[in-house]
Amino acid sequence: MKKTKPIQQTQKTPTKPTIQIKPAKLTAQSKSAKPRGLFGVNLKYQLFAPVFCLLALALAAFCLLSYESEFLWKAQELNLHLDTPLFYDQQIIVPGGWLTWMGTYFTEFFYHPVLGVVILCLWWMVLMLLTAKAFRIPMKWWTVLLVPVAMLLLTCVDMGYLVYYLKLRGHFFSATIALSIVAALVWLFRSLPGKYYLRQVLILLCTPLFYPMLGAYALLATLVMAVMQWRLEDWKLIPNIIGSIVAVACVIVVPVIYYWNVYYQTNLDNIYWAALPLYEMPRLTSEGVDKDSSTVFLFNYYIPYIVMAAFFIVMAATYRLLPSGKVKRPLTWGIINVVLIAVLIVGVKQFWYDDYNFHKELRMQRCMEQEDWQGILDEAADLQDEPTRAIVMMKNLALFRQGRQGDVMYHYLTGAKPCNAPFRVNMTQVIGRSTYFFYGLPNYCYRWCMEDGVEQGWRVEYLKYMTRCALLNGEYRVARKYIDLLKHTRYYREWAESQERFLTGEEALKSDKNYATILQLMNFQDRLSSDQAIIEQFLMNHFIYDESDEPLFQEQAAYAGLWSKDIKTFWRLFFKYANSHPNQHMPTHLQEAAYLYGHLENNVDISGMPFDENVKKTYDQFMAAAQRYASMGEEKMKELLFQQFGHTFYYEYYLVRNQKLY
Repeated sequence: MKKTKPIQQTQKTPTKPTIQIKPAKLTAQSKSAKPRGLFGVNLKYQLFAPVFCLLALALAAFCLLSYESEFLWKAQELNLHLDTPLFYDQQIIVPGGWLTWMGTYFTEFFYHPVLGVVILCLWWMVLMLLTAKAFRIPMKWWTVLLVPVAMLLLTCVDMGYLVYYLKLRGHFFSATIALSIVAALVWLFRSLPGKYYLRQVLILLCTPLFYPMLGAYALLATLVMAVMQWRLEDWKLIPNIIGSIVAVACVIVVPVIYYWNVYYQTNLDNIYWAALPLYEMPRLTSEGVDKDSSTVFLFNYYIPYIVMAAFFIVMAATYRLLPSGKVKRPLTWGIINVVLIAVLIVGVKQFWYDDYNFHKELRMQRCMEQEDWQGILDEAADLQDEPTRAIVMMKNLALFRQGRQGDVMYHYLTGAKPCNAPFRVNMTQVIGRSTYFFYGLPNYCYRWCMEDGVEQGWRVEYLKYMTRCALLNGEYRVARKYIDLLKHTRYYREWAESQERFLTGEEALKSDKNYATILQLMNFQDRLSSDQAIIEQFLMNHFIYDESDEPLFQEQAAYAGLWSKDIKTFWRLFFKYANSHPNQHMPTHLQEAAYLYGHLENNVDISGMPFDENVKKTYDQFMAAAQRYASMGEEKMKELLFQQFGHTFYYEYYLVRNQKLY
């Protein structure tokens, strides 16, 4: 059999397959389609959320400037930031001290409300961007970033009368700055690789490193990172368990260690609340008086802080759950965003503190600080509600400084409406210092500045009044000390320098109209007493019972006699006023009181007194009308007689009863 040779296969070098690209056929639809470009339809949808955020910030700024301009001005008056190393050292002796130092620095800019609001809104923009980066929130869902901003806005505008009592310095900016740092720390945590336990090391170091700076916000950052580690793409069971245990241990133990070794001046009950405001105030009873000196914890004021903390924890727990990519259902997505914004707007409006008398008081206080007495009277002439006693007292002060109190004092709406607050508000904290100062009682003004400075912290308003009180008392070295302090502020250096010219002596004070008027009221025998935090009654008793030969003092004493409604007291002060103001026209309200009391009692012969014809005519008309309406009851009489006789002392004497004083 013939053998055949095996077939030898030759190896050939493989060649790469060639890919033939065939030109696609152009359809009618593809021919008409246009490229999306940079701002394609889907990208436009995604840009709606950032635009919504910017519009919301613009709306917040507009509302702050429109409705809270005086409130922001008052906030910076009740703030103090000095550019000295000693001031910084004094802040950092408590946990979160650096945060309050930063907060007081930025609060200064509310001296110009527009500038302060712009800075605050810029901080909120930084917070929103850092939060979006930290939790990788898709751009189309950026409207959720308005939740913490809305809560931060509420912490500023829901205070009301708490602004006078709040001990936390830098309140308006501290929470915003703190949350921005928390978001930055979470962003750093997320960016760290999962190996080498780097994330767990950051959790371990976060509380001890940042608790001195941020206080309770450092604890929040630690908890947020502990939650977020379970949602990262490369999470591992053992490192995550270690991180959670370390986080809980640090949150519980680190504040205690700092308390025993560093921050022993802090109350042990507050170590977990450091850098947060303490909303604990005197209890308000049904009578409006604190009988047992107990306090009440105002939980409602903490709701915005609870929502902010919950927001960060929920964002960490739901990390990567917010759908990204294209907006597949623009209508549904748009409705969700609009509903969220609407809920936030309605919620903020609902809890925004909007009390008519509170804002009226702020406007009048600003006029008083500028010695704009006519401005105070313009505000008092335009009242839409029963005024508080603070409004009435500022009105009387303005009339006194204009020399018209005895003629038109009762031409303005009077009342004694309690302050709209869930706690007891003393007038000492509202207008006590300024009232005592302008009525010639600098020692009492200084006393309340000192007490409130120790209790609530030093503020620009306190230092300014303490400067002026020291000048009036001739304590020029003390005044120099406060002037030098105010020179280290941003906006009150010029004011401090303007007071230096009065350091030369009393003659310089007398050359100034304001100081000269106050000096005339100080010429009485001083005595040690207590006002029991009831300023109006104390002030009236001061003018009634303290003796002075100054005509200006006697004028106020006569008006205090009107206030007392005590006939014997009135006649004593009335004749002293008449003797100290010879050949001068007797003020209308003093004439009315004298004419009324002369008819009620026959102890004083008024037949020879030159009463104005209008005073006698009004008295006759009032008595006739009162007789006519006597059967209707007192409340109905007040309503009927007010329009015609509410501007007279006759109405005040008979129909204004049991008026409370604060």
